[in-house]
Amino acid sequence: MPNLEIFPPLRDWQRKAMVTYLRRRSEDFMAVATPGAGKTTFALRIAAELLADGTCDAVTVVCPTEHLKTQWSLAAARVGIQLDPKFRNSDVHSSRDFHGAVLTYAQVGMAPAVHKRRTLSRRTFVILDEIHHAGDSRTWGDGVKDAFEPAERRLLLTGTPFRSDENPIPFVSYERGQDGIQRSKADSVYGYADALRDQVVRPVLFMAYSGETRWRTNAGDELAARLGEPMTKDLIAQAWRTALDHRGEWMPQVMRAADARLTKIREHGMPDAGGLVIASDQQSARAYAKLLHDLTGEPATVVLSDDEGASGRIAEFAASEKRWMVAVRMVSEGVDIPRLAVGVYATSASTPLYFAQAIGRFVRSRVPGETATVFLPSVPHLLGLASEMEAQRNHVIGAPKEKDGLDDDVLERAQKTEDALGDLDKMFEALSATAELDQVIYEGTSFGTGARTGTAEEADYLGLPGLLTPDQVTTLLNKRQADQIAAQKRRQAEEAPPEEPARLEPVVPMSAGERRNSLRRQLNTLVAAHHHRTNLPHGKIHAELRRLCGGPPSAQATIEQLEERIATIQSF
Repeated sequence: MPNLEIFPPLRDWQRKAMVTYLRRRSEDFMAVATPGAGKTTFALRIAAELLADGTCDAVTVVCPTEHLKTQWSLAAARVGIQLDPKFRNSDVHSSRDFHGAVLTYAQVGMAPAVHKRRTLSRRTFVILDEIHHAGDSRTWGDGVKDAFEPAERRLLLTGTPFRSDENPIPFVSYERGQDGIQRSKADSVYGYADALRDQVVRPVLFMAYSGETRWRTNAGDELAARLGEPMTKDLIAQAWRTALDHRGEWMPQVMRAADARLTKIREHGMPDAGGLVIASDQQSARAYAKLLHDLTGEPATVVLSDDEGASGRIAEFAASEKRWMVAVRMVSEGVDIPRLAVGVYATSASTPLYFAQAIGRFVRSRVPGETATVFLPSVPHLLGLASEMEAQRNHVIGAPKEKDGLDDDVLERAQKTEDALGDLDKMFEALSATAELDQVIYEGTSFGTGARTGTAEEADYLGLPGLLTPDQVTTLLNKRQADQIAAQKRRQAEEAPPEEPARLEPVVPMSAGERRNSLRRQLNTLVAAHHHRTNLPHGKIHAELRRLCGGPPSAQATIEQLEERIATIQSF
């Protein structure tokens, strides 16, 4: 039997959730907790309790990837629960050397009858890790339902926002709202805002980079656009893809900035800090690794697919002090590399689910004060997701679907095949792209007025100390922004010609982009002031304004919507 005395002390949310679980004694229990909060420890403690009191005789864990099977088995072994990560469907039965086995959703979907027999043969406690994967396909969902319906108990875990689709997830409870739409219902929720308040996770700074992009369409037309400016969805997608092309200047400039940030963090509090570049496909991943090698003089670890060699490279990188890793899909939810502190979001994936999975790799805190920094393209959709890090989402059934045009389907195909060139890549040719710092997003607030790469203004933001409390992050960002504005005014005053007293200068009207940026800064300043008065998280204040006024996140809002929100918050 596992020894309950050797378990690490439980965090407050884990202890409260465990008390709720043991009181209810229900067959199914769903715990939603932000990445890095400790879902694995919580689940293993529940397993140990059920084994110790005789409720269950065996444990089965189901997770998304082969790498996570090894990670789960090692974590369980440390607390006296032996799980077989090498179990194959052809084995039929588990060895008596183990309390149970760790499986993947794909493995269960291929042979649900095998796992149903295993479940029926012993009173089994089933842990379904990242349960939303059971909704990825009908085969997986039906397999999970068939295999584990006879289980004595089932614990459902997830740490990322649910998607909206038509596939109910097995064993998840749903409630129908007044709008007729069904939403998942969790038994325990511990969000990013809660974990940040408890210093369980790191604060995340988002460094958003814009820049000029040029590309040629398949019709031979040359187009140019500035990343981050209001455009149609198709133009945004093409400008975004052009920026991520390794042959342009955008990626080298952003990687140079990210590596400078990594050096600063290593010099001030996190000597083993590592960086991760998340790529869209295998060809890009290899090209990014070469860029990093040329930039740093040190080879980057490359993880391309879900195979045994990739799992070993992840484990080796996690235990080393190497600077950079480049990955396509292996480093996803649940993969634990606590020293990751700097990320480059160099992928066209745009769903809240994928974004949260990616950012979850950087939030795991080891000591108080550690911060994380993620570099990303200044794309309205991504800026909206970055501004809503604290938002909670449920699985929604029956909601109308809206295609965002940002190539998640293409990304999925690229991840599933060895062919790195999709048909979409042949439709245009990237010609050039340059980068510049557009803004820094923290707790839903935008800081900075833009800075060219390689300038002292950019260096001021890249040089923030690596160990800071959340309040210190806000204070320093406000100071950097004030210094930047003051320096710009001094330069303008020095460069301005002597004024002619009798001559009135014509008033130059602001462009739509300038007006919009000005309103966003004004709104963020008012939200920050309201936060200091009420201690409400920035994300919740923005969400309340959206509820009252309607419209998308502020990164995508129109001038009229921003003006309405400013008037609303001034009335609070």
